[in-house]
Amino acid sequence: MIVKDEEEVLGGCLNSVQGICDEIIIIDTGSTDDTKKIAQQYTSKIYDYKWIDDFSAARNFAFSKATMDFIFWLDADDIVLEKDQQSLKDLKEKLDPRTDAVSMNYILQYDDDGNPAFYFRRYRLVKRFNNFKWIGAVHEYLQISGKIVETDIAIVHRKDEKKHQHVAIDRNLKIYEKRLKKGDKFSPRDLYYYANELKDHKQFDKAVLYYQLFLQNEAGWVEDKIRACFNLAAIYSHNKDDSNRLEMILKTFTYDIPRPEACCKLGDYFAEKNLHLLAIHWYKRALEIDFIPQGFHFEAYETWYPHLSLCAMYWKIGKYDKSLEHHEIVKEMRPNDPKILYNENLFKQTGKKSEVANDEN
Repeated sequence: MIVKDEEEVLGGCLNSVQGICDEIIIIDTGSTDDTKKIAQQYTSKIYDYKWIDDFSAARNFAFSKATMDFIFWLDADDIVLEKDQQSLKDLKEKLDPRTDAVSMNYILQYDDDGNPAFYFRRYRLVKRFNNFKWIGAVHEYLQISGKIVETDIAIVHRKDEKKHQHVAIDRNLKIYEKRLKKGDKFSPRDLYYYANELKDHKQFDKAVLYYQLFLQNEAGWVEDKIRACFNLAAIYSHNKDDSNRLEMILKTFTYDIPRPEACCKLGDYFAEKNLHLLAIHWYKRALEIDFIPQGFHFEAYETWYPHLSLCAMYWKIGKYDKSLEHHEIVKEMRPNDPKILYNENLFKQTGKKSEVANDEN
C-alpha cells in the first residue's frame, strides 16, 4: 500500500486483510496525521517515500519491498468484505502457482438496495517474480502478461467514508499540467485521463480538445475510447449541442456492439425530443443485448433503468398495459425507489392520466 494522511480509513482496510496476507507493507508518502501510528498496529514494515508527483514510482517502490510469492495491493480507502475475505483465503490455498495475475472486481458504487451499481475489473494479485511494473504518473496501471485468472472477488472503494479530504481536489490535474509544462509527451492513456480531469473540473472546451486528440490516436484501449465518446456526449448535452451529442453516442458503435448504456442514452435523447417510439426502440434494445462487461460497468443500463424508462414512454403514448408491465418488473428490482413508489400510486388511481415518473423527473 501507498498512503498519506489516511487515519480515518486505514484501520478498516488493514482489519479486512490482516488474517489473509503473510506480510503487510506500508509506504508512507508524507503523512502528518496518525496514519503511521495506526499502521504500526498491523506491521513493522513501514517505509517513508518522498512524493515526486508520480503514483507509479511510489507503487513500484512498494512492490520492491515485497518478499512473498504474490503481491496483493490495496488503497487505504479500499476494503475486502467478509464474504470476499473467505474467497480470498480460498484463492490463496488453491491458486495455481503458474498464475501470473489475478483480476478482481472493483466496486465504486452501490445502489439504494445494496447492489453493486458501478464497478470494473483490476489486476489485484500478481506474481512477484515477474517483476511487473506500474505505468503512468497518474491513473497508473499494472503492465501484465502471462496466465491471467479472473475471479468474482470484489474490492470495495469507500471514498465517501472519509470525513476529511486531505488531498487537494485538483491534485491529479496539477500533475498533468506540470508534465505538459515540462514538455512531456502524453501517451493515449494520458490524453484520455487528462481529458477526464478537465471535464471533472468543468473545463469543457479544453476537455473536448483532449478527448478528440485521444480518439484521433489509433492506439488506446477500446473501453477508454467508448467512455471518451460517452463523456463527450455528456459535455455536448450540457452545451445543448444535440448534433454532436448524438454523433458521439453513435460513434461507440464503431468500437463494439451497441452497449446497453449507449442504447439507453439514445433512448434518453429521443425521449427528450418527444420521439417516444424511437425512445422505446432503444430502451428495448438495451434489454435485449447480451453484454459481458470488460471495462467500466453501470449495472443500471441493463437492468432497472430501461424498464423504468419504458414504463414512462408507454404511458406517454397511451399503452397503459405495457407501461404497467414494465412498472411491475422494475418494482421488483427497486421497491424503495421514490420514482417507482410514485408510479405505483399513480397506477392505483384508476383513470388518472398524469405522467408516470422516469429517471429524469
